[in-house]
Amino acid sequence: MATADRTRSFMKDVKRVIIKVGTAVVTRHDGRLALGRLGSLCEQVKELNTLEYEVIMVTSGAVGVGRQRLKYRKLVNSSFADLQKPQMELDGKACAAVGQSGLMALYDMLFNQLDVSSSQLLVTDSDFENPNFRERLRETVESLLDLKVVPVFNENDAISTRKAPYEDSSGIFWDNDSLAGLLAIELKADLLVLLSDVDGLYSGPPSEPQSKIIHTYIKEKHHSEITFGDKSRVGRGGMTAKVKAAFVASNSGTPVVITSGFASQSILRVLQGEKIGTLFHKDASLWEPSKDVSAREMAVAARECSRRLQNLSSDERKKILLDVADALEANEDLIRAENEADVLAAQDAGYEKSLVARLTLKPGKIASLAKSIRTLAHMEDPINQILKRTEVAENLVLEKTSCPLGVLLIVFESRPDALVQIASLAIRSGNGLLLKGGKEAMRSNTILHKVITDALPGSVGKRLIGLVTSRDEIADLLKLDDVIDLVIPRGSNKLVSQIKASTKIPVLGHAADMDIAKRIVMDAKIDYPAACNAMETLLVHKDLIKSPGLDDILISLKTEGVSIYGGPVAHEVLSIPKADSFHHEYSSMACTVEFVDDVQSAIDHIHRYGSAHTDCIVTTDSKVAETFLRQVDSAAVFHNASTRFSDGARFGLGAEVGISTGRIHARGPVGVEGLLTTRWIMRGSGQVVNGDKDVAYTHKNLPLQ
Repeated sequence: MATADRTRSFMKDVKRVIIKVGTAVVTRHDGRLALGRLGSLCEQVKELNTLEYEVIMVTSGAVGVGRQRLKYRKLVNSSFADLQKPQMELDGKACAAVGQSGLMALYDMLFNQLDVSSSQLLVTDSDFENPNFRERLRETVESLLDLKVVPVFNENDAISTRKAPYEDSSGIFWDNDSLAGLLAIELKADLLVLLSDVDGLYSGPPSEPQSKIIHTYIKEKHHSEITFGDKSRVGRGGMTAKVKAAFVASNSGTPVVITSGFASQSILRVLQGEKIGTLFHKDASLWEPSKDVSAREMAVAARECSRRLQNLSSDERKKILLDVADALEANEDLIRAENEADVLAAQDAGYEKSLVARLTLKPGKIASLAKSIRTLAHMEDPINQILKRTEVAENLVLEKTSCPLGVLLIVFESRPDALVQIASLAIRSGNGLLLKGGKEAMRSNTILHKVITDALPGSVGKRLIGLVTSRDEIADLLKLDDVIDLVIPRGSNKLVSQIKASTKIPVLGHAADMDIAKRIVMDAKIDYPAACNAMETLLVHKDLIKSPGLDDILISLKTEGVSIYGGPVAHEVLSIPKADSFHHEYSSMACTVEFVDDVQSAIDHIHRYGSAHTDCIVTTDSKVAETFLRQVDSAAVFHNASTRFSDGARFGLGAEVGISTGRIHARGPVGVEGLLTTRWIMRGSGQVVNGDKDVAYTHKNLPLQ
């Protein structure tokens, strides 16, 4: 089975499903019944019954079956002279009357072979005008489903009040597609599957090579783009009727999938969450980007919008941020609902608790984010600040000013709140922005992106902030060093390293030097295990749980004969013996390993369980190191140096060793200032170089204005 698609994750909750079988599926091109397809369909229904699904069918085909039979009967009973006369079109109602019994007899025979019971329910649109009929219908269907009987519905064209089954589209329903949509609402179905003779809804006639299948239908996006071909060769309205029925049912709360009745196991594949056919869902607009564009188009559009943003006044940019804050609070219920769906899906998928915790937008988080955005809005405008003024020559002044970088690509994992923080910083600093979040936060990121971009004024444009939705787009974006100015990965060290290795674009981030960490850990434990400055506990950031570097360190310790015990988390994750106590001092070839969420968690752990003797942090993040050095209340606190240096004789040598990786203009946590660069502005009065003959350079620093 193919991997289930995230937009189809709701399929796991489906219990009651309505399957509508079109005439083109029931019959062959010559008008005869397609026995093979019907047999396969009935086998799928049998399997769904076994899997405890409640299956309801709506079938077309009676008119086609009746027409075939009546044509044959007319041929048999006609003389040669009769056949030479113009042939009158057979009455549709007569065809329906003759075909109903034959079609149901075939279903009954096929289901009996599979030990499935079925029942026939013929209805007309006028029946649904009676509230009592609707109530009795619901009761009957519930009884049949309780008995594991498959109800098979069909419009009773033989006694319909319409003049002709294929011509009159009046009434409560007007064909079996609209009947299926009506029943989905009446019977509170969890899913409606409309089987067709094509794979789904296409952007144009499926026979045309430029037509592409639409996997998720969004009315605002696709309605004006779709060109429908001819109606069904045998049915009443073809794809037009199916789309209309699907739109009505999905808007009422029943998701709909239009897919091929010709493809093998198509119904089962839909229910397994595969991305086949075309999905109609009331929340579909939250799952799809507003327009399919290439990676380059996204980046170029973000740059164009950023230039318009930069042209606004400081107060106008401030108002945008205040509008974003208001929009987040106004849409909190919707945001939380989408986030809860992500959290539930992550839990069902078996994600680690730490990831689920990062994914969750806890109560009060939206209000906190909105408050932070308002604080940012009221800060001094970071753009066009004069940083330095120099008199190059008399009446020739050079100014160094702050300006936006241009277009930023931010790749982040798990945390949907990061999207809000990054977007607000980009708006305040005048930068265009492309965002790629983790797949586990897809719904949260999508609704947050929509809320924020909807708050942007038309003078700037929604494409200031683009949301990247696939891995393929990320690979393409990392190649665009001519239109993207900076990549900022927010996440694990592995993510940072992968991004750095995949692009020529400058990358703001750091990757832990695990070779240095290994050297320090091995020295701190093995150099003299009995010493009071030997390592007893190794605290590791949770992002390194599955890193090869950590595995290498642990294997090296074991190879040297060190016994490793785990705290509550490490004991479970690494499957190692559980430590008796964090207070235990081994003073031997043994140590405890535990995972922490961040530097503050590590500091809290040290204050609670440490001996206040010597503690060390190994990191390439200078800001984190300073936090550790200032807050840990121990006699000796080190950064990137073995605890074995905590010795009177050694202190005179200078124990601290600074380690860093490559950087550009900013380092560590990035705020507004980190998203800015500088440019030079010169104000003259007609000066020219002319071989420097007429210029008396003064290079005198001037006061900032």
